[in-house]
Amino acid sequence: MHKLVILIPTTHSPQFDAHWAKFLHIAERIPGLRREATSRVGQLLYGQVHYELIHELFFDSYAELEYGLNAPEGQQAGQLLQAFTGGEVVLLLAEHHQDELEHIRLFKGEPPAGDAP
Repeated sequence: MHKLVILIPTTHSPQFDAHWAKFLHIAERIPGLRREATSRVGQLLYGQVHYELIHELFFDSYAELEYGLNAPEGQQAGQLLQAFTGGEVVLLLAEHHQDELEHIRLFKGEPPAGDAP
């Protein structure tokens, strides 16, 4: 799985919520999009970067991600994002791997959930 990670430093402009809703409406129509996730950053624990919002768009493959971002919906979403953030946005492409808790428990030598000790 591959994803586009969007890092937004501030969400304090008066029209941010309206622009964000419009962006989501367009982005959710990007071909190949499998799921999305939004995280509002509550606290910076360490480091110098400051972002208030992290949004991730997930695709089955890099080819699907590339196709989706180059589609008219992807282009329109990107243009809107650049416009309402004033270009103050970071975009990252990342390969995404995820491990389920059951596998993590096995790796740690713990019994699977539901098994009696």
